[in-house]
Amino acid sequence: HQALQNSFGVIWVEGEISGFMRPASGHIYLTLKDSLSQIRVAMFRGRNRFIDFEPQNGLKVLIRGKLSLYQARGDYQLIAEHMEVSGRGLLQQQFEQRVEKLRELGWFDEERKRPLPVFPACVGVVTSPTGAAIRDVLTVLQRRYPAASVVVYPTAVQGQSAVSGIVAAIERANRHARASVLIVTRGGGSREDLWCFNEEPVAKAILDSSIPVVSGVGHEIDVTIADLVADVRAPTPSTAAETSVPDQQDVIRHLQLAQHRLHSAWLQQQERRSGQLHQLQQRLARNHPSQVLREQQQRIDELTMRLQRTMRAQLQGLQMKLLQNQTNLQQNSPSRYIEQEQQELNSLKLRLNVAIRSQTTRLRHELSSKAGTLHAVSPLATLGRGYSIFRDLKQQVITDSEEVEVGDSMEAILARGSLKCEVTAINHRKFKNRG
Repeated sequence: HQALQNSFGVIWVEGEISGFMRPASGHIYLTLKDSLSQIRVAMFRGRNRFIDFEPQNGLKVLIRGKLSLYQARGDYQLIAEHMEVSGRGLLQQQFEQRVEKLRELGWFDEERKRPLPVFPACVGVVTSPTGAAIRDVLTVLQRRYPAASVVVYPTAVQGQSAVSGIVAAIERANRHARASVLIVTRGGGSREDLWCFNEEPVAKAILDSSIPVVSGVGHEIDVTIADLVADVRAPTPSTAAETSVPDQQDVIRHLQLAQHRLHSAWLQQQERRSGQLHQLQQRLARNHPSQVLREQQQRIDELTMRLQRTMRAQLQGLQMKLLQNQTNLQQNSPSRYIEQEQQELNSLKLRLNVAIRSQTTRLRHELSSKAGTLHAVSPLATLGRGYSIFRDLKQQVITDSEEVEVGDSMEAILARGSLKCEVTAINHRKFKNRG
């Protein structure tokens, strides 16, 4: 049962009602069938209270729900969540699917929508030239903002040719590039009558329009995909016209208010400038250029004399300081200090040479004494006196006759060269030290 629900999820089924029952519990039970098959349907009271029509046998409906298993009979059935008359339901389903698709593509994003021009020079209108919508739009535009010219791009707004006609009219308006704002509109009607404004090509043409688009399709309760894609959505054609242009009375009042503010600002500016001019005239009278020039000339003369006195005083001071420095330099000539330091350096050199020769002589005597001592204890000196050193084949020195046996080979190290020997006899007698 759980696997069945998880596999199919929510499904839509269309068919004709048969065996309709509504017991005292308020639940609805029926069989939904077509020419090839049928399925049982159960719709519980909590859901069927939202049905806006009276279900009856023979009525073709569209039901949304989930598959389930009625274990008491072992039958599959559809647990209904929503029921609507077939034709209307299909259109609504198509509308919802298309809206979801275009929303994911970003066609409805507010970030891409453009503001309308404040004072459009020309208004383009895409609509039927014979419908009531064009009359309402023209009446509103003439009343609110007659300064704007109007260009009508006629097209069918209902029927098979409406989609291509609306797309062609929008593209023509963009090629002409005369309109500052474009109204796409038609009057009210059934969902089927307005369906061309839910088609994707119309939405794409509005999306690609370089001219800001105002959509006013149907009545206030009607919402189409064209409304969602447009830069501005108006609930009716008249409102679309009102949204596209300003009200000339508001513009006139705004201009009059701006004129009044500008005049007031001009008067205030004049008063402020007049006051500034009067102040400048008074300052000019008090500070005439000739008077200012004389005062500045006198000030320059005073500063010049002060500068000359200061420079003379500084020059005298520098001359006195130079004379004093010359006297000090003569009294403290560096040549005398240099001669003293040179004598000291020569004395140090002589003492250093004497110390080096003394140290060298001492080290030579010490080295000779240590070399004689080292030679006295050297094994080579012992070998030179006629002694020898015996080593076995493992290069181990033999110091005891018990370490070898008759027939062993060994090497005798002499002062000059060595001998290969073989033991033929062993005497274990110990020699006394004659030292």
